[in-house]
Amino acid sequence: MLVSYHNHSTWSDGTASIALMVSAARDAGCAEFGISDHYVPLPSGEVCEWSMELDRLDAYCEEALRLDAESEGITVRLGLELDYFPEQEALLREVVAGRPFDYVIGSVHYVDTFPIDSDANDWEALSPGGREAVHRGYWERLAALARLGCYDIAAHLDLTKKFGFRPASDLADCIDAALDALAAADMAVEINTAGWHKPCEEAYPTVDLLRRCRERGIPTLISSDAHTTTHVTRDFDRATEWLAAAGYDEVARFRNRKRWLEPLEITTPLAEPY
Repeated sequence: MLVSYHNHSTWSDGTASIALMVSAARDAGCAEFGISDHYVPLPSGEVCEWSMELDRLDAYCEEALRLDAESEGITVRLGLELDYFPEQEALLREVVAGRPFDYVIGSVHYVDTFPIDSDANDWEALSPGGREAVHRGYWERLAALARLGCYDIAAHLDLTKKFGFRPASDLADCIDAALDALAAADMAVEINTAGWHKPCEEAYPTVDLLRRCRERGIPTLISSDAHTTTHVTRDFDRATEWLAAAGYDEVARFRNRKRWLEPLEITTPLAEPY
């Protein structure tokens, strides 16, 4: 069953309405389509330019639920991509509590005030030591995100590689701590195909990281992180190869914050070993 959960609409930084995204997913053969627009509660109180307005969350939920009731031939799942900030933990719990989400995706796009994936020039301006601090801080925040207990899925695990600025030092200790925290929180991770179309030219995360998730029993799913109608299942076949190479034979599905697993269908032959 073709399922696409990590997708964005004009409620945040997508280019199409939820209705148009759902229609595109149906045309692509999806049996389930999830909308997961950005909710980014910056500690400063300002509204991030790629987040929905913070007072529109309930209206967003209502539209997704209405489209699920009205759409034929496809199930619409209500999700949210909720950014983690240690200063905002009380608010994050409030956002999740009592709302009818099918799943909540946890993301780290900022380390303190540094924007991880906004512009390569931000990384270029850092000293080598500053870059290492961002890499390490990212994994530390991911571990804290997991410990908060508000999330079902961890998004684009190694996002800090987006612009090609990879860590120069061994971060095994903080990466292992983050993966252990994800496993303890019973969260899933996604293979996010958008990375193949960024400067890093590599899906998030690497096959090696997926293997380390698999060793810990962390479930996975395939996501395109679509922001336009043509990307709702982009590179899903290629992602299937990566998951199989990492040892996965099942993928996760969600409903009402409950998870179950379905067999991973290999639709293309495996390429050379990763």
